[in-house]
Amino acid sequence: MKTRDELIDELIDLAFAEDIGDGDATTLCSIPADEMGRSRLIIKEEGILAGVEMARRVFDKFDPELKMTTYIEDGAHVKPGDIAFIVEGKVQSLLQTERLMLNIMQRMSGIATTTARYQKELEGLHTKVLDTRKTTPGMRIMEKDAVKIGGGCNHRIGLFDMILLKDNHVDFAGGITAAIEGAKRWCKENNKDLKIEIEVRNLDELREALAAGGVDRVMFDNFTPELTREAVKIVDGQVETESSGGITIDTLRAYGECGVDYISVGALTHSVKSLDMSFKAF
Repeated sequence: MKTRDELIDELIDLAFAEDIGDGDATTLCSIPADEMGRSRLIIKEEGILAGVEMARRVFDKFDPELKMTTYIEDGAHVKPGDIAFIVEGKVQSLLQTERLMLNIMQRMSGIATTTARYQKELEGLHTKVLDTRKTTPGMRIMEKDAVKIGGGCNHRIGLFDMILLKDNHVDFAGGITAAIEGAKRWCKENNKDLKIEIEVRNLDELREALAAGGVDRVMFDNFTPELTREAVKIVDGQVETESSGGITIDTLRAYGECGVDYISVGALTHSVKSLDMSFKAF
């Protein structure tokens, strides 16, 4: 399996390939190869900054001679007019890396900002907001990093690092007990030490899951806050609990107050607004 760094490097390579192709015609025709300059990242909207380290990787990979001076780190609260960093070097390199760097940083900062807003709604509670696999193809590592920078927690990274038995798995497997027993058996046969989570759709399925044993977390799928409160009482600390399904910023607190450990929110990554910023010569 490829490492985190290998996946990030491949994404950067692919992004440059689709953007630059066989050459940036505009830059090559207008800027001498030996022209030197500097640009600065200017924040244009209030939020949480994320992607500074990814930006550094973009610059280093394209042109190791680019010099980046950082003034604001990932996780900082920023406002319009703030200067996050300055990059000095060949003007051709500054121009050719600008869009990829901005695409990554604006997206990551938007996710971090949204996550921080959701987590703030849970202030004073032990409940943590979780991301999902509803991410931009190829950018999952960056987007999940942004969730952590914004104060949230990562769910599983992919299909390989945790078992999550959702409704379709349960139905195809022949029910709650069959699905759980199959997961435990597969882990033993393949010498896998993976956490097992199961999604339940009602209290009967919850009770069956607890009776089967061997699960680490139960997900309450599309429960109302009232049903969630009852479900948490039934679990009574035996396993971790998670709420999921159509939970918005307006209903988040109500679910958190039910005592669940986690609330997963696809909106952290699938419908977020990018944070406005620009990369300007000076």
